[in-house]
Amino acid sequence: MSVHEQFAEDLALYALGVLQGDERVALEKHLEGCAACRCELEQLRGDMALMALSTAGPVPPRRARQRLLGAVAREPRRTAAPVPQGWWTLVPWVAAAALAMGLVAVLLQNSDLQRRVGGLQNQSVQQQAELQRAREVVSTLTATDAMRVTLVTAKTPPQPQGKAIYVRDRSSLIFLASNFRGLPAQKVYELWLIPINGAPIPDGIFKPDAHGSATVINPPLPTGVEAKAFAITVEPESGSSVPTMPILMIGAGE
Repeated sequence: MSVHEQFAEDLALYALGVLQGDERVALEKHLEGCAACRCELEQLRGDMALMALSTAGPVPPRRARQRLLGAVAREPRRTAAPVPQGWWTLVPWVAAAALAMGLVAVLLQNSDLQRRVGGLQNQSVQQQAELQRAREVVSTLTATDAMRVTLVTAKTPPQPQGKAIYVRDRSSLIFLASNFRGLPAQKVYELWLIPINGAPIPDGIFKPDAHGSATVINPPLPTGVEAKAFAITVEPESGSSVPTMPILMIGAGE
């Protein structure tokens, strides 16, 4: 028997961590000067790692099993533990550990997917709200029963102009201003609905941009008010509940 053959079974027991006593000391001393046996030891450890992926492993030689049982019996610290029957007894535990790791990975992936779904749901709710608002604007602009009013001043170029589109049954109003002159910092324009009966109703304040344009979209209005005309005045920055004379612009239904 060659030196390497003498240590063949000891290498398997050493790879499992159960080789004890003088045999372990002798093998470790041999490994210090034998590259071939060190290579064989690494291969055995690699094979045992691969065996963890299966549910059963190869049965070792009878002599190796006997030496394994003897090594365990000689170890007093392990008398309370179950006697191992070979490295194949480790397979169920390794397989269970691999299954647990896989389950953790699946749970983490599921948690990430749930967060993504939640974010998409929130984004969908916002988009639905914006879409509904756009539909309301389009509905008012295209309503066949809308009252369309153009508000003008004296004929001086460029002529300031305001167009009110009002749907009484829905209390929906869109006002578009163009070519309006700028105002002092403490002043704003205020839009008024002048009903058939009753006092003027404030419909919102606005300031034109650098191009003289502004909009008022669906201000709070009483339900079902029949409009006689619309008017614009210049008011304090916070607006007024009663028009301040003079009326700057006024227009009746077309």
